[in-house]
Amino acid sequence: MPGAAKRDASVSRSSRPRGYPREARLLRTADYDAVYRGGRRRSSRQFVMFYRRRPAATQPGVAGAADAVPSRFGMSVKRALGTAVERNRIRRRIREILRLHRQEIPSGWDIVIHPRRSVATAEFAPLAAELTGLLREALK
Repeated sequence: MPGAAKRDASVSRSSRPRGYPREARLLRTADYDAVYRGGRRRSSRQFVMFYRRRPAATQPGVAGAADAVPSRFGMSVKRALGTAVERNRIRRRIREILRLHRQEIPSGWDIVIHPRRSVATAEFAPLAAELTGLLREALK
């Protein structure tokens, strides 16, 4: 049975380590709207970033509240950036950058990233440096 070895060797989705956990994502439209309405905006050559301090992180009298609340990320990749395949590639690249540099990103923020078309074809290392630099600069 040649197929049996393949099935036994595969790892199910539920047992894989998650690189981009649910707690690190903006999930609701209301969360996105709050960032757009009440947040600030920064841009670079390849990204536009909207960011806002998370409400739980700004509670007065709670020492270290920002450290206790992880930052959450969302993306908005417009149809104008290309086909579904191209847009998904852009999303995967941004998620991988966030996963690799999660420890460098300050806690306590809601962040929405709007990539530009060049993100799909740019070299990965400079792209990662640009996004992490933008995050570090804005979230001081």
